[in-house]
Amino acid sequence: MIFLIGFMGSGKSTIAKMVSEKTKYPYIEMDQAIEEAEGMKIRDMFASKGEQYFRDKETEFLRHLKDEVVLSTGGGVILREENRVLLQEGTVVYLKAEWETIVERLTGDTDRPLWKGEDSEKKKRFDERLSLYEQAADVVIDVDQKTPEEIAEEVMGRLK
Repeated sequence: MIFLIGFMGSGKSTIAKMVSEKTKYPYIEMDQAIEEAEGMKIRDMFASKGEQYFRDKETEFLRHLKDEVVLSTGGGVILREENRVLLQEGTVVYLKAEWETIVERLTGDTDRPLWKGEDSEKKKRFDERLSLYEQAADVVIDVDQKTPEEIAEEVMGRLK
């Protein structure tokens, strides 16, 4: 199993699809799989059931993964220690983006519940997660100023 982690906007979904094509492992978008299982969008889960409920669903999802897949995780999956342990069952690739890159990519994004609100809150969330991403990662790839193709190639090179 190959798990891509990183802050929202770091390119996890894009790179996971490309790595899936190269490895022939099925690609799973974790957030999308949870939305399908729950029959509602994540933003609606946050609004009606709370973030904790969604985090429980992430953990449940990881517990039930068995096959070789390329998984694009949600940006906050690393917040729970149990999730970080579960991720160790595969190779964890951290797509590391600088704050400026994230802001540039997510400006105008209205779909992500944790990208709403004050910039200072978003930056605080980003900063709080950095050490957890580093701690969970087997491989760290800097994504700033690189094309998706370059990043996917680097991932493949580091997996072998």
